[in-house]
Amino acid sequence: MNLIKSKRRVADHGEVFTPGWLVEAMLDLVKGETGRIDSRFLEPACGSGNFLVPVLQRKLAAVEAKYGKSDFERQHYALLALMCTYGIELLADNVAECRTNMIEVFAEYLNLNKTDEPYRAASYVLSQNLVHGDALTMRTHDGDPINFAEWGYLGKGKFQRRDFRFEALAQMSALSAEGTLFAELGKHEVFMPTKAYPLMTVRELACALDHHAVRELR
Repeated sequence: MNLIKSKRRVADHGEVFTPGWLVEAMLDLVKGETGRIDSRFLEPACGSGNFLVPVLQRKLAAVEAKYGKSDFERQHYALLALMCTYGIELLADNVAECRTNMIEVFAEYLNLNKTDEPYRAASYVLSQNLVHGDALTMRTHDGDPINFAEWGYLGKGKFQRRDFRFEALAQMSALSAEGTLFAELGKHEVFMPTKAYPLMTVRELACALDHHAVRELR
C-alpha cells in the first residue's frame, strides 16, 4: 500500500498512512478490546480507515464466534460492532473513502446488497459516526461542534441512540480514570446527552438514511 497520496497532501496536512503490519501490531496490544463487540474505538484522524477497518473486522470475527448460528442475532450484533467504531477526518475524500471501505467489510460479512435494509441502516450509522471535521478544534468542516451518537443494542431488534458533544466526551474521558469514553459521571449537564431518540429498528435506521440524504441536499 502507498503510504502517501501526494507530496502536497503531506506538506499541507501531514497526511501519511500507517502500514498494515504496524496497525495489526498496535491493535494486538489491545486485543481484549478489539475482540469485544461493544467496545468503542475513536480514530481522531481516521484517513481512509487504516485502523477502523481492521477494528471492524476483528469485531465481526467476534460476532461470528458468538452469534454465527443465528442470522437474526448475527445481523444485529454486526450492526452494533459497526456502531461502536468512530472517526474524525479533515479531508472530505478520505471521509468518503473510509465510509466506503467500512460498508464494504460490513456488507461482505452479511452478504448484503445496497438495497437491503441492514446495508442502508449501516450507511446511516456511518454517516453519523465518521465525521468530516477537525479533532483538534472539535468542530465539523462547517464549524459546528462535533457530536457523536452513542449506540446501544437492547436486544430483540431494538437499538438506542443518545448524542453527546465530542468536547464533553473528551472531558468525561479525562476525568474518569477507570471509565470508558461514554462513562457515567453523575448528572452534571455537561455530561448529559444533547439528544435522546426513541428506540429504533434496522428498518427505521434504514429509513433515517433517506431523511439524512434529503437534509444534506438542502
